[in-house]
Amino acid sequence: MTDQLTYPDVVQLAVPLFIAAILVELTWIVIRRRGGRYETRDALTSLILGAGNVAEGILLGFVAWGFFMLLWDLTPLDLGAGWWVVALCFVLDDLRYYWVHRFGHRVRWVWASHVNHHSSQHYNLTTALRQTWTGTFTFMMIVRAPLILLGFHPAMVLFCGGLNLIYQFWIHTEAIGRMPRWVEAVMNTPSHHRVHHGRNPRYLDANYAGVFIIWDKLFGTFVPEQDEEKVDYGLVHNLGTFNPIRVAFHEWVGIWRDVTQPGITWRDRLMYCVAPPGWSHDGSRDTSQTIKAKHLTRHPEDAGKPGFS
Repeated sequence: MTDQLTYPDVVQLAVPLFIAAILVELTWIVIRRRGGRYETRDALTSLILGAGNVAEGILLGFVAWGFFMLLWDLTPLDLGAGWWVVALCFVLDDLRYYWVHRFGHRVRWVWASHVNHHSSQHYNLTTALRQTWTGTFTFMMIVRAPLILLGFHPAMVLFCGGLNLIYQFWIHTEAIGRMPRWVEAVMNTPSHHRVHHGRNPRYLDANYAGVFIIWDKLFGTFVPEQDEEKVDYGLVHNLGTFNPIRVAFHEWVGIWRDVTQPGITWRDRLMYCVAPPGWSHDGSRDTSQTIKAKHLTRHPEDAGKPGFS
């Protein structure tokens, strides 16, 4: 078996490109006075969260790697390292990303790690760097297990995941409108991903794709950006802080408070961890589904339209 297979850390190699692209976008916005907005404290928070994500990978990366190598020792399959294997791995890992991302919006335990990425009320390339500090604790590494058991080497799987992450960087911008129709049909684009970062009822829980938007179209979660409805970025209930510690951990604190409150059943405590964000035992809060339902009560004319079908 190809136990010694290695690939470069493509995300680390791409850091200078990220910085250069941010400077180009900022310059474009300043000169053209359109294509987004930068707010110094917001951008700084995103950069700190990005640095923290790198630190988490250094400190806790051994957990996922050890798990993957354990699976690699167990599987009798080895697909090798041919270019077609890497290409197939990239596509299948993007499908894996779709489901992890979808879990991240539908399972509160996973949302607690992902929510910080959606906490900015701006949408620019620094938002792409607003990454989690607690991804290891969601245990979503398990979703990569089938790839390794099918014979894709762990180093290859992580390499493809890095390429996926690099691709997603450039789609966090308002400076690019819509791409050619064939690109919009197959690939994730700035237009598609702006929808994903919207707090509008129409745009909630849509466009989970990493690279290929076809997954959303296949699984019924695709919503196109509407010219008549500008995306309102951020969380349903925005944090109102630039404190990176609070941004990184606020939802974990919220889970703890909900789970430890008196007078609820053990089932309720479990549901506060695994139900969709906004679930409450007494119905006092709104999930994305109830937000959409209330919108349709006020605007029945939107029934059946994108985001409300």
